[in-house]
Amino acid sequence: MEGKSDSSIFSHKNSRLPDDTIFYSIYPDFSLPATAAAAATTTTTTSELQSLHLQILQTLSPFTSNYIWQHEPFTLSLSSSPFPHLHGKLRYGDNLGDEWFVVFLLFQTSLHFPNLSVRVFDTDGEFLLIEAAYHLPRWLNPDSSTNRLFIRRGEIHIVPKSRFPSTPALTDALSYLITCGDQARASDSVQSAIKNRIRNYPGHMNMHTVRVRVPVSVAQVLKNEPCLISSAVEGFYDRDIDSMKYAAKMERFYGSGEEIVEASVRMSRAMYAQLMQQTFQAPKGYPMPPRGDARVYAEAELGLKIACGFEMMYQLRKKDGVEGKGSTWEAFRESLERSGYFEGLLPGSKEYRRLMENAQEYFKNSSLYSRASEMMGAPVRRIDEILALPHSADDFRGQELPPSDDDSWLYNGEDELNAAILERQQEMEVYNSKHKGKQKLTEHQDSGPSSKRLDDSGLGDVAKSMQAFVQKMSSYKGAEVPENRNLEGVDFDVDRFMKDMEAVIGRQGSKDTHSNEDIEEGSSCDSDMDFDDSEDGSDIEPSENNEEGDAFMGAYTDVLNEELKTSTLNKSFVRANAQSLKGTSNAAEGMDVQGKSSASENMDEEFTPVDVDVNLVKSFLDSFSSQQGLPGPATNLLGLMGLHLPQDPSKDK
Repeated sequence: MEGKSDSSIFSHKNSRLPDDTIFYSIYPDFSLPATAAAAATTTTTTSELQSLHLQILQTLSPFTSNYIWQHEPFTLSLSSSPFPHLHGKLRYGDNLGDEWFVVFLLFQTSLHFPNLSVRVFDTDGEFLLIEAAYHLPRWLNPDSSTNRLFIRRGEIHIVPKSRFPSTPALTDALSYLITCGDQARASDSVQSAIKNRIRNYPGHMNMHTVRVRVPVSVAQVLKNEPCLISSAVEGFYDRDIDSMKYAAKMERFYGSGEEIVEASVRMSRAMYAQLMQQTFQAPKGYPMPPRGDARVYAEAELGLKIACGFEMMYQLRKKDGVEGKGSTWEAFRESLERSGYFEGLLPGSKEYRRLMENAQEYFKNSSLYSRASEMMGAPVRRIDEILALPHSADDFRGQELPPSDDDSWLYNGEDELNAAILERQQEMEVYNSKHKGKQKLTEHQDSGPSSKRLDDSGLGDVAKSMQAFVQKMSSYKGAEVPENRNLEGVDFDVDRFMKDMEAVIGRQGSKDTHSNEDIEEGSSCDSDMDFDDSEDGSDIEPSENNEEGDAFMGAYTDVLNEELKTSTLNKSFVRANAQSLKGTSNAAEGMDVQGKSSASENMDEEFTPVDVDVNLVKSFLDSFSSQQGLPGPATNLLGLMGLHLPQDPSKDK
């Protein structure tokens, strides 16, 4: 335990960072270790880096001085790993505007200081690339984007894959930007997509000004430190049962006899929404006006939430500052749990409490405790300093307050959402239309000479290819496929199969085996669906033991023919000489009217031979269409035949 340094415990690898955090780094050109002798100039580099640090903060001060951050302000710190540079992180919480305001500040920094490169990402990864996803080169994805995206001289730069096929080292990528920055500049569409998100800064920064009625102590704090409104909103929004106990007493921000005054509060839209969208009952003894005047009551209700948020935040920070707890202690405790310090003991057990006391004692004696205590206690000390100054309700009477901003955006956000969705849909349509043509061209090129298209070969080639496939590429061993296909052979015992077939046939007749010619004749009749030739059983050779089998086959054939006559199966086939058949059908109808038609003529019409090739192609097309572009038997079989069917464009309409 004592062998571990404090910094190792809170490294990026070991600590669990919030999901709503943005990280940024600034790499000056002068700090890049170009040669091994650069280590001798560490002192000079540090001095230049400190000077750059102050210049950047001074440049950004006009933008940040009046900005209300959701949780914490924009900061920069010096770092020496992997080489001297500036870095920072910011938790933006529910206010996504804070994240994009940081991006705006980083763009401004790169404009004012052209000899530096900026990298920014959040817990989702390269969110700038996500914003410009429909304009990126095809090779760029989350796996290949490491150390490739930078902001330099107010523009997005992407280190190309042609220069670094694999993931580049950070120093190599920065060196490339210094020497070949123009070649790494992203396209105009990428620049526009990202800059579109920050085009309203700094003029429109999603701030909301509202009138409230609060205790004098709250008005005094907000007058001197307007930025503390974020801590009050956080205290109210994240309240729990324990913190509500402080709000019930209101010991610090509403003493006995303290007056309620009007004040103007400036906060982010996200903070205003967090306060307005929650129902809250006033604690006992807190003065609230009657509901008759809706405007006055709304101002008092919002002021109540702010006052209770200040009370809960103040008391919790004061307690955590004394006990040395807070986010730093939680990170320290979680690192102990991950390292197995508590050895799987149940929380609350005697041994667990002993280990926890030892950990707390060590934490209090470390430098971490002093830093955490100072950080947690800073708002408390600042509030005490402000309230120690002389103040009264007279200081807030008679002052001219700006009117409250229109908050219709809080209730009409659906229009903005629909506009954003529509913009994305249009962007997707442009992207799809642009790449659909490329995809069709690629598919045409990839098809190659060995894969013919239906448009080029014609419908007749499907039937010819099928016949060639059956007659020339098949045998009793199974279908033969091209040699370049990695398919396993079919294990088929033809001798055993023939014996089994003979055994089945022998059950209906004698044990004598029929010739191959007889078998082929029977199969050809079946394939033509001509059952009339076998109705009387004349094609079956008579024998002493087949009388029972003949009777069964005759009855079976009669039933089958009657079933087919009453069904629509025959109508599902395309028949030969369709046009002549149509005329024959009309003539037959006329004969029926005159009573001259016969049953035999109708039978001939119904069992006119079908066009096998046309039906084969039609079945293939129907099966292919039903697959809707997915793999299936039709595409698999056509692929073996060397044919490729194009998609039907009418299906997409």
